[in-house]
Amino acid sequence: MTALLASVSNLHEARMALKGGANIIDLKDPAQGALGAVSHDIQQSVTRFIGRRRPVSATVGDLPMSADVIAEAIQTTSVNGVDFVKVGLFERHPHADILNTLAAASQTGIRVIAVLFADQYPPLHLLDPLRAAGCSGIMLDTADKTSGGLLSHMDTETLAAFVRRGKKLGLLTGLAGSLQATDIPVLSALAPDYLGFRTALCQGGIRTSRLSVSAIERVRAQLDEAGRTEHIITPYAGGASNRIWTQ
Repeated sequence: MTALLASVSNLHEARMALKGGANIIDLKDPAQGALGAVSHDIQQSVTRFIGRRRPVSATVGDLPMSADVIAEAIQTTSVNGVDFVKVGLFERHPHADILNTLAAASQTGIRVIAVLFADQYPPLHLLDPLRAAGCSGIMLDTADKTSGGLLSHMDTETLAAFVRRGKKLGLLTGLAGSLQATDIPVLSALAPDYLGFRTALCQGGIRTSRLSVSAIERVRAQLDEAGRTEHIITPYAGGASNRIWTQ
């Protein structure tokens, strides 16, 4: 039941991701860091193009852990029509004001995905506080894209615990971090709600190069081959629940 999240940097790539079978269109500028943000114009053009055919998420950038900076970035991103706003937590123990900022955004109806980093700290201790802050989901990624993929930093037992705890808390749960097609059988078996890809979808396997429709289609086929049917995360689920249903 694992969906395919494809990270795109512009409208052209969003078209390619949609054509290739991505379930979630994720706006991110790989040239600007792990969670580099695209411009507001790009966010608006992509959300207009996608309409309600797929959920769209967008990152706020690799930001300092300042409550004021993060609050402003969440707000300015949310008004561009995205369904989910992704916020990276670059500290092992975020200050209470950061969690309060996420809670304040969630209380206004903004669906926040908190991004944690497997190459910086073990993330399990943050899941309960993030749920208490009203986050809609959690995503595990890597901050340093030159230091190896997700499985280089965290074993499958810990990843499985991350997914299980996230689901028990009612959070959307995603795994990413320089994932390769060879990672799909191992990671999809852990039953995350989605796997996030950029590098494996690009020409030559270079995350800052252009996307390739054929590469997206290969990853899509490998996810299906791993025994998962295509699912979509609905951006319209009521209350705090997050549902996935068959397309």
